[in-house]
Amino acid sequence: MPACKENCPKFKTMCGGQALIEGIMMRGPEKEAVVVRKPDGELEVKVEPLKLVKTRHPWLGVPFLRGPVNFVDSMVHGVKALMYSAEFYPEDEDSPAEPSKLDQWLDKHLSSEKAMGVVVTLSVVLGLGFSILLFFILPTLLTGLLTRWVKSRLGLSLIEGLVRMAIFVLYIILMSQMKDMKRVFRYHGAEHQTIFCYENGLPLTVENVRKMPRHHPRCGTSFLFVIMAVAIVVHAVIGVGWNNTWLRLAVRLLSLPVIVSITYEINRFVGRHDNWLTRVLTAPGLWLQNWTTQRPDDSMIEVGIRALTEVLPEEKGADAW
Repeated sequence: MPACKENCPKFKTMCGGQALIEGIMMRGPEKEAVVVRKPDGELEVKVEPLKLVKTRHPWLGVPFLRGPVNFVDSMVHGVKALMYSAEFYPEDEDSPAEPSKLDQWLDKHLSSEKAMGVVVTLSVVLGLGFSILLFFILPTLLTGLLTRWVKSRLGLSLIEGLVRMAIFVLYIILMSQMKDMKRVFRYHGAEHQTIFCYENGLPLTVENVRKMPRHHPRCGTSFLFVIMAVAIVVHAVIGVGWNNTWLRLAVRLLSLPVIVSITYEINRFVGRHDNWLTRVLTAPGLWLQNWTTQRPDDSMIEVGIRALTEVLPEEKGADAW
């Protein structure tokens, strides 16, 4: 967790990224870059103009509407980047797996672009479905077993929230122990350290980036943890069906867009300010980054530097948060 005063950012950039398989995706105000370290050691770089939903539909960029829209949009771009990085690292290079029936059907009936769109859509839907099942449906069902003994709506909501957070933290810790994820989390650390170096106004060199902290307050891990906290408050306020497990579950699912909207606005507030309140709000997420980020090696830092350099705007300060 960054505690050194010399590492406090001089300004805050809207540039952000995501760790990939042996690579990093960075998004700037105008461009998106994916940089992957290929098996031969060379860097594969793909840069594309950033296409935001609010550019085509400005009304979707207004406060409290933009949260769910940007959340799904980020997931779509993240899945695309992850699939792109995975292409350079097949599971078994010696004996490539035979295409599945779904892959064969997609190749036969759809163009490569449409087939990719279907795969990305399925991945996003399955990813969201798994997250909702694990972090919302399961805690609600488990807490429903306590309605015979817990008669307080606030008490039940609090217990459910604590169960949800416990599942989330356990999931993060277990993920961090997986061999492949350890390397992804090291690239996550490289992404954070590179952004910290840039925000401090230092030249983007391996030596400078290596000195930076790996815990960043504007991380997706913090965003997800705040979602869990906001859910406790929202569910406590919405008292419909609190003593009926299935009705309560329906209310939980319907309230998800509201929770994401509130969390997104909190995240923007935290990103723009630095005071005791924002430090309290980011503290749990920074603590969780002990597992979701690891110290990168120099080759990983080089990937982070290249990815960030590709998306920086030509006009200095145009990316200021």
